[in-house]
Amino acid sequence: MSLLETTICDIPLENPFIIASASPSASIEMIEKAFRAGWGGVVTKTIKPDFMKIEDARPRFNVVKEGKKIIGFENFELVSKKDLSYWLKGISYLKKTYPNKAVIASIMGDSSRESWSDLALQVEKSGADAIELNFSCPHGMPEMGVGAAVGQNPPIIEKITRWVSESVTVPVIVKLTPNVTSIEEAAAAAARGGADAFAAINTVESLSGIDLETFDPLPSVNGKSTYGGLSGKAVKPIGLRAVSQVARTHSLPIMGIGGISNFSDALEYIAVGACSVQVCTEVMINGFDIVKKMIIETEDYLRRKGFSSITQVQGKALGKLTTHESLVKNSPLVAAVDTAGCIGCGRCVVACEDGGYGAVSLVDKKAQIDEGLCDGCSLCTHVCPADALKLVKLEA
Repeated sequence: MSLLETTICDIPLENPFIIASASPSASIEMIEKAFRAGWGGVVTKTIKPDFMKIEDARPRFNVVKEGKKIIGFENFELVSKKDLSYWLKGISYLKKTYPNKAVIASIMGDSSRESWSDLALQVEKSGADAIELNFSCPHGMPEMGVGAAVGQNPPIIEKITRWVSESVTVPVIVKLTPNVTSIEEAAAAAARGGADAFAAINTVESLSGIDLETFDPLPSVNGKSTYGGLSGKAVKPIGLRAVSQVARTHSLPIMGIGGISNFSDALEYIAVGACSVQVCTEVMINGFDIVKKMIIETEDYLRRKGFSSITQVQGKALGKLTTHESLVKNSPLVAAVDTAGCIGCGRCVVACEDGGYGAVSLVDKKAQIDEGLCDGCSLCTHVCPADALKLVKLEA
């Protein structure tokens, strides 16, 4: 058995890396390219009934940068504009040509049982391994009463999930939105409706910026904009929180999504309970071939840690999550300086004076800690550009 082999709802995956339902899975040609690069599976761009008319705005993307690096990606692109016939033929072709790859069909109907059930039945007959219900798109579709408008309403989540789960025999995966007060309640509703698994999270509703010369919100469409979905590195902490909350309260499999750009991001999701992960934004920025490095580095990590399977990582961190009330409050920690590594920049001094406890000073161009003032908050260790500060136990 390969180190990376795993499953989702008993569907075998040669590795846990799956292309999410989005621009990179918008055509059969792109999905083939992903499979050839080494991805274990793909979720199609969301398939809709032919009677639902979709028209995208131009432009529809904007980015949040830290220097030249993209850390956030906003979009308000809608679901697939390709007709149902295209996808049915394409799914059938993909399963015949790539039998060892997982093909998951993302679908979205309107408010009627017929639209959801009919779509689900047809993609099942075409050979889809599973069906993902898009209850989570935060832009465009909610105005039509679907997308996040469904995912924010537990009774509707339960009702539509039941419509689909009663219509098909393949696994039904519910894609959850983070734009809710309690993602556990949404997951519970999906489970009551017969869901076999969860996918979390979809994008975070956002407004990524304002052009201060024109005061246009971005991305600007003839001077106006709307709220879009934020993805990319910036949303990983939200995704990890959501997946861990669902994993702690439900036993169904989870596909982790949100800000995964490398092997360690993926393993963090698996450590909080995901069995596989979906990737989108990093592929849009750097291409399908990123999976090759992810595979190599994940295998290297597993060997180094002595794991014989990636499944042994699943949930390893969950037991270490607790309430704030349960955290140890009297741990005797203080900051310590590696004087050889300290470059005397003073950033720790400013941070501690203006955001901490005034415990750091510069003496002979080296940081010095007043242990009597240090509260062990760790702020200085995070702002130090030379990694010359760390927390240590205070000697008695």
